[in-house]
Amino acid sequence: MRVLIVEDEIDLATSLAEGLRADGYTVDVAHDGATALSRIQLGDPDVMVLDRNLPILDGDTVCRTLSAMRHPVRILMLTAAAGLDDRVEGLDLGADDYLTKPFAYRELTARINALTRRLDPGDTSRSVADLVLDTAGQKVTRRGMPVRLSTKEYAVLEALVVANGGLVTYRQLIDHAWDEDYDTERAAVKMAVYALRRKLGTPDLIVAEHGRGYRIEAPS
Repeated sequence: MRVLIVEDEIDLATSLAEGLRADGYTVDVAHDGATALSRIQLGDPDVMVLDRNLPILDGDTVCRTLSAMRHPVRILMLTAAAGLDDRVEGLDLGADDYLTKPFAYRELTARINALTRRLDPGDTSRSVADLVLDTAGQKVTRRGMPVRLSTKEYAVLEALVVANGGLVTYRQLIDHAWDEDYDTERAAVKMAVYALRRKLGTPDLIVAEHGRGYRIEAPS
């Protein structure tokens, strides 16, 4: 799951990013509203943790812009403005949830998880041959047996399955599975794919296109 933290308090943003990464999230950080809008087009996060009081473009403007775009990102507005009118105004702007400062980290993660459960209310399973991936529960089975994957391995597999047989480039896999602070090279992607192949077993479903990336397909 990819989270974009938009917070101009550097220490708070860093602390949140470190905590979420330790809990298995992929995290990007922006310190102003303009950067956030640019970053969201590149990283396509699932959830945005958005401070209202931001430089350049404030959080309200970011929220209005994303709402007008009908962007699917879920917005958790994070702010010191704790009054009822403030909360109602934030939700009316297009935020999906509202958390006031100071807050407990456990409550923040609980609210993020609650928002991601709303991302796709329909069928959340994808399948390739005898492999089934549940995007809501982030669970994988093959021939009915559970397959235990690391966070990065799951993210790589998810990108391949969602592409439905199309090529997923190295750059696309890096953007999907690693956050902006990770200096990722192709070797890291290759290691994740190697681990996936080993854990998924035979017949192999992952096809490499030399120098370009990977795709997934059912064996003929």
